[in-house]
Amino acid sequence: MSRKFIGALCLGLGLAFSTAAAWAQEYPSKPIRLVVPFPPGGGTDIVARTVAIKLGEILRVSVVVENRAGAGGTVGTDVVARAPADGYTLGLVSGSHVINPSIYPKLPYDTQKAFAPVTLLVAAPAVLVVNKALPVNNVQELIALAKSRPGKLFFASAGVGTPPHLAGELFKSMAGIDITHVPYKGNGQVMTETISGEVAFTFPTLPSAVPFVKDGQLRALGVTGSRRSPSMPTVPTIAESGLSGYESSSWYGVLAPAGTPPAIVTRLHRALISVLEQPEVQKLLANQGLDPVGNTPAEFSAQIKTEIDKWANLIKQNNLTLQ
Repeated sequence: MSRKFIGALCLGLGLAFSTAAAWAQEYPSKPIRLVVPFPPGGGTDIVARTVAIKLGEILRVSVVVENRAGAGGTVGTDVVARAPADGYTLGLVSGSHVINPSIYPKLPYDTQKAFAPVTLLVAAPAVLVVNKALPVNNVQELIALAKSRPGKLFFASAGVGTPPHLAGELFKSMAGIDITHVPYKGNGQVMTETISGEVAFTFPTLPSAVPFVKDGQLRALGVTGSRRSPSMPTVPTIAESGLSGYESSSWYGVLAPAGTPPAIVTRLHRALISVLEQPEVQKLLANQGLDPVGNTPAEFSAQIKTEIDKWANLIKQNNLTLQ
């Protein structure tokens, strides 16, 4: 290899790095699209709109939330995977992101390779809520009722393989009961149908459930996490209610398309951490039962891989597939 060639190669690389650095310094120069792969009204949407406003203030551009629902979150997530890797299209995904590879055999994207993880925003424990007319006041009474009516109690989720669905399947397995899963197209519809009595109960995230529990439309029986939630301190965990070892929590995080320049991912990460550090945001999240996290892109990437394997094993053991 000649010195002339090496010199030209180094010059080219230097120009490329300079261009990337300059691009990152100019970013962002136009509105950012934050894709939410679920309908309005659910936990993902609530977190997205809370974050979008503050992120826009920090970056000094508009951050526009766009709901693209369908197929358990895979439709909107695919929009992100196919978007230009320039930092102007992001996705706010939930824990279903690491479950879908085991539920959908032919995803239009590679869950690990198609994205550049930015940060895990918050951890989101869920809560078991029942229709207010259901004659139960705690987890043990619900289990007893289910055993007296095998196959006749229905629980809802936003789709097969979503965290609420798996929370219900885990509950079903550990309690030794026969309950029937009813998938809907989004969390908003799930809450409506549970309130109306079309289904008996569901396992929504706390942001989705808190308003309805507070105004008496739903009754909370147990939190799915390992500890009680500050937003519902009187509601015990399902584990302490008799199902020892039960735990099923979700989360919300931000992804960019694969190939997004590292400098832009770093810029976004720093801005999102700044959002999570704001007392106003922390208070809003705490009121919804959410725990701010804000890990690094590398940590978020490692977590995604670990959880893909974890849920794959559970789904295989319980033979869960799309109906």
